[in-house]
Amino acid sequence: MKIFEELQARGLIAQVTDQDEIRELVNTGKATFYIGFDPTADSLHVGHFMALCLMKRLQMAGNKPVVLLGGGTGHIGDPSGRTDMRQMMTKETIDHNCECFKKQMERFIDFEGENAAIAVNNADWLLDLNYVELLREVGACFSVNNMLRAECYKQRMEKGLSFLEFNYMIMQSYDFYHLFQEYGCNMQFGGDDQWSNMLGGTELIRKKLGKDAYAMTITLLLNSEGKKMGKTVGGAVWLDPAKTSPYEFYQYWRNVADADVLKCIRMLTFLPLEEIDKMDSWEGAQLNEAKEILAYELTALVHGEEEANKAKEASKALFAGGGDDSNMPTTVLTDADFTDDAIGIMDLMVKCELAASKGEARRLIIQGGVSVNDEKIADIEFKVTKAMAAEGTKIKKGKKVFHKVTL
Repeated sequence: MKIFEELQARGLIAQVTDQDEIRELVNTGKATFYIGFDPTADSLHVGHFMALCLMKRLQMAGNKPVVLLGGGTGHIGDPSGRTDMRQMMTKETIDHNCECFKKQMERFIDFEGENAAIAVNNADWLLDLNYVELLREVGACFSVNNMLRAECYKQRMEKGLSFLEFNYMIMQSYDFYHLFQEYGCNMQFGGDDQWSNMLGGTELIRKKLGKDAYAMTITLLLNSEGKKMGKTVGGAVWLDPAKTSPYEFYQYWRNVADADVLKCIRMLTFLPLEEIDKMDSWEGAQLNEAKEILAYELTALVHGEEEANKAKEASKALFAGGGDDSNMPTTVLTDADFTDDAIGIMDLMVKCELAASKGEARRLIIQGGVSVNDEKIADIEFKVTKAMAAEGTKIKKGKKVFHKVTL
């Protein structure tokens, strides 16, 4: 099976501008394509994971990836899918985040050898643009009427779209225009929420250069309830082990819903499709095995096989009772966290990011979903003492979430 057909079979392709042309280019290894990553944090997260895997798949098929770090567009902030404006970052923060992204990407993308990937930063051309010259060069190519109808602005329009954010489509389109001229980049790939911005780039290239360029969006990773995957009570699931440990990363995928596990295996892992097709009929206990396969494969991809094996063994030991807790997520308390040498269970759960609020912690306790050192907690006034923390206290939320507290 060729790469385009494999992407279709895995359910990864959402929208394309010119299917026949894109199929021909990627199947013959003639695509020079880019995906943009705005440095909104100092680590990539699960939301970036599908894009990185797509780059890897296409590079393995002989195509050339261009990693675009958004050191320039990061100064504006992408409004796509947001109800509020992104927090403004300093140039120093943006530059630091770009460096962190580049290091993490080296685990996925080959920057050496044949069809080696290249990394570019759009700060190199966007920050030096003269605004009046930019307006004269590309302003006439954009219809305000069409921009206002764009999906990427829809949610922001409800609360008020700033002129700052309104410029984002022009900046992203200019990136494609620049990369087309400088690197022969003939395709842009990205998340399905980027479709309007990507079309802006293909149109700009056509109007200014009279050439064809193509765009393809990746299916967003949604659960069976239609919500984006990759979020926990504590926030994003990060690829940096210092922000989300390999054990926590493994547990996130081990705990996906039954309805989502096979879809995730198909879309995210590099297991052969023939092997995955055999899992389609799996039910009951077999779905737990599928979740273990998913968790192991993705943890190995992100953190390496050694960490994946540790996480797998720790998970098995904990579910069986007792076992090695050295890789369990841990919160270290200080004297300041205690009042009269104790901390209330609801406060502790919020601190450990096992609940978003004391109200949520209260509900979990009342519903019988919280255990401390394997004893179910029924009293919302229960306290963990400093002595208990010093010995190491294990908190269990539900059937699958474990957390350790130490002093």
